[in-house]
Amino acid sequence: MRSYALLTAFTTIAQVVSAQRTIAPADLLAPPNTEWLNHGRTYDNQRYSPLTQVTRETVSRLAPVAVYQMNVQRADGLEATPIVAGGVMYMTTSHNSVLAFDLRTNKRLWQYDHEKAQREVFCCGAVNRGVAVGGDKVFMATLDARLVALDSKTGAVKWNIITHPADSGYSNTSAPLVIGNKVIIGAAGGEYGIRGSVTAYDTETGKQIWRFYTIPSPAEGGWWGKWAPSTPWGDKLPRDIAKEHADSAKNANTWRIGGSPVWVTPAYDAELGLIYFGTGNPSPSNDGAKRPGDNLYNNSTVAIEAETGKLRWYVQHIPHDLWDYDIPNPPILARDGGRKVVLHAGKDGWMYVMDATTGALVRRSDAFVPQENMFVAPDDKGVLMRPGIFGGANWPPSSYSPQTGLMYVPARDRPNMATRSESELEVGKMFTGGSFPAIRGRAPTGVLAAIDVATGKIKWKSDRPAWVWSGTLATAGGLVFMGESDGWFRAYDAADGRVLWSFFCGAGVDSSPITYELDGKQYIAVPAGGIRYAQLKGNSVFVFALGEAR
Repeated sequence: MRSYALLTAFTTIAQVVSAQRTIAPADLLAPPNTEWLNHGRTYDNQRYSPLTQVTRETVSRLAPVAVYQMNVQRADGLEATPIVAGGVMYMTTSHNSVLAFDLRTNKRLWQYDHEKAQREVFCCGAVNRGVAVGGDKVFMATLDARLVALDSKTGAVKWNIITHPADSGYSNTSAPLVIGNKVIIGAAGGEYGIRGSVTAYDTETGKQIWRFYTIPSPAEGGWWGKWAPSTPWGDKLPRDIAKEHADSAKNANTWRIGGSPVWVTPAYDAELGLIYFGTGNPSPSNDGAKRPGDNLYNNSTVAIEAETGKLRWYVQHIPHDLWDYDIPNPPILARDGGRKVVLHAGKDGWMYVMDATTGALVRRSDAFVPQENMFVAPDDKGVLMRPGIFGGANWPPSSYSPQTGLMYVPARDRPNMATRSESELEVGKMFTGGSFPAIRGRAPTGVLAAIDVATGKIKWKSDRPAWVWSGTLATAGGLVFMGESDGWFRAYDAADGRVLWSFFCGAGVDSSPITYELDGKQYIAVPAGGIRYAQLKGNSVFVFALGEAR
């Protein structure tokens, strides 16, 4: 019986190693296969690694070689994707601490603990999904609606700016995106009557360069839209459009509090000069009576110019949403034949394919989770909705393998009821116009679905007995990695979904795995910290590598 030493990093701030380096724009544009420099590894958000030491044939030898403790007191779970650059791992906690670890010595280099400067108001638990790196800086967006630039070698604050008034319901939860001299972040807080946005700041000074509002003002065309009776994919919606038109004058200013948050990191196509992101629900989410119209650009895939922030195109998948069926899964850029496409999985249980240049509809996948009672309006008694508000595809990132042509979507089957009630906005308080009570006896389960991008068909599915709140990682070794909230971290055969390897982490694996190579050896890393709602809480990042052959 073999044993593997678990190297736990409890050390205090150590001398910074020479391996740390400045991250040039070219590095982010074409990251070395050995590092994980962007939130989705590459700007296309594919979360695909060309590394091949860990394969179908060797994965059974995968074993833990290090466990990094996050060394924080307030453990509300871990949802961040680690970043690996120059032999150093950067990782965040839910309450906005950043820790840097030397991957060769397993020593903690520095720790930054953010001191909130204004009252935090945020939905659904404390969340931070990671940092971005660029130049000599590490960038983190915070729950109290700030953006902080840290020195990558010491953790010292270089600048710290306010992005929005946090006590009005704005927060920042996603990992930023660095493109050239810009660091880009979306605003969260759609449950509080915000006006969503995506904003670019100067990496050197923190000065705002441009801001794109995810709800257009009347001068920008307004958020009424085309008054669509159905989704662009042909689903009839429960709308009384004549009444909405009649009510529009007395609700002319609802766009100011219409929601449309941006929960996750965009994708970027340098050739087209576009960034792509998904938008969240309108506000209030369940009650559409006081927000007539399609409520642009809620529940949409949006493409804007990276240089200017100007809109290029959008697809609103569900006009006048009443179910919180937003699009929080990170968009992925891929090729469908010779065509550049955007792949975008939704909470409604479908994966959408759109032309990356024009936004033209290409196809919608088969449902990857069970669907019942789709597009039935909530009422005061409550109606069954399936998927529920936590699934199918929520924020946990999907991945795509150009090797298989499959998109690997982590999802949930968790039905709930949807109710509607009238509500008025109170600044800093939840503004949903209803609720989503759980259904007794309908415990949530998980799904890993492999979708053929070329056809929209489900190639295979692995039904998981526990809640799935982990992202996926696809590799050229023919593997897909995904965690589960019951503490298990697993490797699947990318071709057919067979479980090839499992490891119990002792806490919910509710974050996203990565892989990197250091000194010629491939490693797999994943945080295991659980989430606010889970019982299996932890505070660790596990690192795995191949052990000796048996």
